[in-house]
This record gives sequence, structure tokens and C-alpha cells, in this order.
Amino acid sequence: MAKLSADQAKRRMADVPGWRRVAGEMPSIRKQYELDAFVSALKFVNKVGRLAEAANHHPDITINYNKVTLLLTTHDAGGLTEKDFNLARQIDESTKRR
Repeated sequence: MAKLSADQAKRRMADVPGWRRVAGEMPSIRKQYELDAFVSALKFVNKVGRLAEAANHHPDITINYNKVTLLLTTHDAGGLTEKDFNLARQIDESTKRR
């Protein structure tokens, strides 16, 4: 999948509210979710894992008690692609069904 230019990625940010662009050598998008407890955070991570497996696109995940931070980038492309924004949107849609 083709890497998005900085302008393309900036425009795509409107489709994923709450996510932030992370600049650097490997541009990415990041979002932190706050759940009500550690067990809820684990359940959320498992849900994200199922979505990631289905998309064959895997985020970096950090769990700090009830907070889950997701970082998406397409390593093979060297930055952001449509895969990142598609998975971010799917994750956000899944949180509405919690």
C-alpha cells in the first residue's frame, strides 16, 4: 500500500477524531482510550486484536492500568497509509458498541 504524503495524512485526520499525528522518522497516528478498570482495558485490547488480525495490520499497544494507547503506522511503507486510517476508524466504531 502506498505511503501517504504529509498533506494527504493531514486531510485524513478529519476522518479519525481524537487521533493525533505523530511526526518523526516513522510517522504514525496515536490515540489513548480510558476504560473503567484494568479488566475492561484487557477486553478492549482483545477486541482491537481481533480487528487487527482481520485487517492484517497490527498496532503498537500499551496498557497502563485502565488506559490503552494505540499507535498505528505501516512499517512496510515507512509511514502512514490508508490501512492505518481504516483500522483507526474500525477501532473507534467498535468502541461505540462496547
